[in-house]
Amino acid sequence: MNTIAAGNSANNILTSQEIILARIQEALRIPAAHAAGKAPDGRGLASVPDSLDAQIQMFAQNAESLRAEFVVCGSLDEAVARAESYGWKKIAWHKGELTGAVAARLPAAQLETDGGYAVEDLESCDAAMTECESLVAQTGSVLVSSAAAGGRALSVLPPHHLVLARRSQMVANLSAALQRVRNKYHNEWPSFLSFITGPSRTGDIERILVLGAHGPRKLTILLLP
Repeated sequence: MNTIAAGNSANNILTSQEIILARIQEALRIPAAHAAGKAPDGRGLASVPDSLDAQIQMFAQNAESLRAEFVVCGSLDEAVARAESYGWKKIAWHKGELTGAVAARLPAAQLETDGGYAVEDLESCDAAMTECESLVAQTGSVLVSSAAAGGRALSVLPPHHLVLARRSQMVANLSAALQRVRNKYHNEWPSFLSFITGPSRTGDIERILVLGAHGPRKLTILLLP
């Protein structure tokens, strides 16, 4: 384990572990930015309206600005029609109430992943269809977990990620999304939690925005009743 001398005294030695723990303790004294209604850079985040319809509208605006596709579907039939319109030849999906209902009516070849699969088979899919834990109105983010999204790979490998959610899964902010996970799983947390905010992107090379460099280049969220 690395050690670092604090000050000029040779007897005052802090281990790397002690330094990390001290930094964590210091950080915990500062309220989280999203809890205070502030973005990490100090800019104020927009306040979230109370009504569900207004939150859905806010999510739609944020999703558009993030280059994600957000579609409000009035029925399962509409969701199936939208999914079918992409003309996928092969899709991957995991067992779920919504994913199962939509997959059963799609003509594309299918890879159902809960029974195990070869990575090559998943990589050959045009899209992956998953469910989620919640949608965050304030940031336009999708909270996925290993339980709700069928593991880690489905939301990462195929070039198009389709998320199915219900209106009741819309929440105001990040704190509300995490609290919902806490209430749902109690002490049995999923092994994986991730906030997905728009399709995968990078601007590392000459500040040119490139979609799909590190994951799906297209993100679609279908909201069902």
